[in-house]
Parts: sequence; C-alpha cells; structure tokens
Amino acid sequence: MLPRPSPLQLAETELDLPRGRHYHLHFVNTSKVVNVEDLRRMAQRRLPKSVFDYLDGGAEAEATLRENCRVFNDVLFRPRSAVAVGDCDLKTRVLGHDLSFPAMLAPVGYSRLMHPDGEVAAAHEAGEAGTGYILSTISAHKLENVKAASKGPVWYQLYLLGGRVAAEGSIDRARRAGFSALVITVDTPVAGLRERDPRNGMKEMLGSSWSAKIPYLPNILAHPGWLASFLLDGGMPRLENVVVPGEGPMKLVDVGAALASATVTWEDLRWIRELWTGPIVVKGLLTGNDARRAADEGAAAVVVSNHGGRQLDSVSPTLRALPEVVAAVKGQVEVLMDGGVRRGGDIVKALCLGARGVLIGRAYAYGLAAAGPAGVARALEILRSDVERTLRLLGCPSVAALDRSYVDVPTTWPIR
Repeated sequence: MLPRPSPLQLAETELDLPRGRHYHLHFVNTSKVVNVEDLRRMAQRRLPKSVFDYLDGGAEAEATLRENCRVFNDVLFRPRSAVAVGDCDLKTRVLGHDLSFPAMLAPVGYSRLMHPDGEVAAAHEAGEAGTGYILSTISAHKLENVKAASKGPVWYQLYLLGGRVAAEGSIDRARRAGFSALVITVDTPVAGLRERDPRNGMKEMLGSSWSAKIPYLPNILAHPGWLASFLLDGGMPRLENVVVPGEGPMKLVDVGAALASATVTWEDLRWIRELWTGPIVVKGLLTGNDARRAADEGAAAVVVSNHGGRQLDSVSPTLRALPEVVAAVKGQVEVLMDGGVRRGGDIVKALCLGARGVLIGRAYAYGLAAAGPAGVARALEILRSDVERTLRLLGCPSVAALDRSYVDVPTTWPIR
C-alpha cells in the first residue's frame, strides 16, 4: 500500500516501497492550493521551460487551446431556487465501472518527465479517489506497474508506434495485466506543430547530443529540484510499453517521427477488435458522422476530443462539438469528453449537454508536475468538491439528474 501524502510536506526524498517500486515524494505545501490554476503556477515554477511548455502548450496559434477553456463561459447555469439538497450523489457508471465522481484521468504523455513517479503516482491517486486512469502509450513506466498501483479501473490508450507487431505486444500485455478497456486515439496522423517545443529545444533535450543541449542548459540548471529528481531517476527514460522487435523499448526522441507512420484507420480498428475482446473507446472525434462510424465499427464509447488543442488548430472546442455527437449516436455508445476542464462547474456543464463523464488531463498533470502524488490528489479533491458544490447550488440532487434544463446554450450553437 502506497503512503498517502500529507497536505504539508517539507523536503524531497525517495522511498522504497513494495513490489520494487520507487515512489518519489516531491514534498510541497498543497494545503494553500485553491484551484487548478494554483497548481499550474506551481508547476511552471518547478519545471524547466521545455517541459512545462510541452504540458501547457498547444498547436500553432493555440486558438483551439484557448477556446477549449473559454467556451465554458458561453454556457450558463439555470439553478432551481429554494431547493434543499440532502446527500449529493456524485457517482456515475462508465463502461460498467462505478466511479465516485464523473471524471477520469486522461492519458498524458511524457508524465515521467514531469515527476519521476509519473503514471504510477497518477494511477494510484485515481484509484484512491475512486475513479479511473488511462495510461498513454507514450509512458515510461511499465504498464504492469501502473495497473498494480491502482485499485480503480485502468484503461490503455494505444498508438501504433513501432508498428503492428509492437502494438500487438502492448495489447497482449495490457490484457494480461488486467486493463479493462482499450482507448484508440484517431486524431494523430502526424504530430501537430506545437510551436513552443522547437523554440525551447524540446527535441534537442530529448536527443543524445550534448552539444545540441548547450543553448538550453541555463534554464534546466535554474530548476535544480527538477533536475536532481530527473537525474536520480536515471535520466531520459524509454517508452517501456512500445517494445520494437530487435530493438527493445522505443526512445522518447523517436515519438514525433513515429507518429507519421502510425496513423490509425477504420481498417486498423477492425484488426484491433480481433485482438482485444474488451470494450474499445475511440478518442479524437468532433463530428456526428465520425461518432456514428465508430459506433458502427464496434466502439463501446467515444471521446469528443481535439487532443487538448495540440493537433489541428482552429477546430471546434469540444464542449461545442459535444451535443452534435450525443445526438448522432442516439445512446448507442457512451459519450465522454475532454478539453479545457479546469473546474467542477465545467464537468457539470458537459454532463448537462449529454456526456457520461469527462476526462481530465492538464488539470491533474499540473498537480503531478507541481507536487507529485500530493498534487494529483489535491487536483482531484478540488474538482470533486467543485462538482458537489455546483450541484447543491443548482438544486440538483445527483449527477444522474443533470440534463439540458439546467443550462442555457447560445442560440448560435448547432444543437439538435
């Protein structure tokens, strides 16, 4: 059993824990953290600019990144007054799993660069909070260790990095380890142009040439706490869950180029269906037509997602795309949504517009980067409290009772 981090923590250390894991506790005072933006600012102070901007940034002009957050302001609540709400029921059910509140932790690549315990810490804290975690293919902890760290449901998000043979190995390992769903991301035919990354030398920092790193070293050295934990963790990790035949785990630096040859098509989905007998979730859809196609191809759920504004810029923010997808699938599959969620009120608005639940990415990753497991736990505490308070202020007794009547939506939206 992993130790629960206390709100007030004083130094940075490393603990040896059961099953051979190392659980780095980045000791930070999280008792003063009020909202997710507080965690974001803490993460910005702790991380080198290249790592923080990888987490924080989006594609091209970052219009979609900004709009994902801003669009929640367009949807206004319609509260029921003079209503006494007793016990507020936040529970929901997603793909047969009972969750303590309607948010799961989304796949976030390179999590181990943000904190040495990365995916293991995030999965553990999700389980402690009674919700689920989705492990990214671009992860540096073995999927077996991530699954073992959580007492909640854990799903595996699949890219076809390394080709079909490598993917088949990952799928088989995920099945044997007890992952309960496979998430197929379909919006990455190539990596989006995230302009902060080349400016910050992200490729050079991930590479093997020390001379190429020299222009960027002053900023790295200005963050000694992060640098010390990074070096103690062994430096640049490999992708432990992308094992290329004859080569071993893929290097992190290879990911951008590998995505260009790892496009997922509908034909690939049929091939994956033959390998994986559990539920399949298709992530990265913004239109009703694609959502219907995913349902016809056997998906159990779809995720309305624009990859957090990190792929194609100037697409619809996900909250605005959500009603079209919900209407298109007609209850045939479950609908989840991610993108721009920073407050519990955002989660409630998505549920009012038909989502079964939401996936949160940056919201918990800021916490991970700022304070390790304590930061993830605090992010989840904040969002859960936000959801409960919002329901009480709406005069709504449960998540299940939320519907379109609790919100006003702009008349310009294509609501069907």
